[in-house]
Amino acid sequence: MDPIRAEILDVADPRIAAARIVINAPSQQIFDLIADARCHPLFDGSGTLQGSISGPIRLHLGAKFGMAMKIKVPYRITNTVVAFEEGKKISWCHLMKWTWSYELVDLGNGSTQVTETFDAHDIPWLASKWLDATGVIKQNPKWMAKSLVRLKATCESN
Repeated sequence: MDPIRAEILDVADPRIAAARIVINAPSQQIFDLIADARCHPLFDGSGTLQGSISGPIRLHLGAKFGMAMKIKVPYRITNTVVAFEEGKKISWCHLMKWTWSYELVDLGNGSTQVTETFDAHDIPWLASKWLDATGVIKQNPKWMAKSLVRLKATCESN
């Protein structure tokens, strides 16, 4: 049996990464999981997310939520939800200004296409240097693909 894989999308900008997968679950079920920051460690494929430390039970436009992270050293970050379309799209960013987005498209028959995007194309110079120094920008596509595979497994097991 072939391993389940997410598709890493070809994007022209080196500061943007995206991956996509089809999940055999209703879009609302998937969105509810993503919109609960306490659930993010369940599907984090990067290994950088150490846990949810603050925020509302359900995210919404303008909501702030804190995460414990570790990329070389432990730190905490506060994210703000900057886009929110119930059941379809959620995006957040933090002080470095890059965004993480999840877009969901209902394909019918109980399946959903989920696209995760990391966008750092218009960030401050210092943030750009940090991304380069840590190697995160090169790792993001495979981390995102792994996250989507984990999201699929979590949603399809419920």
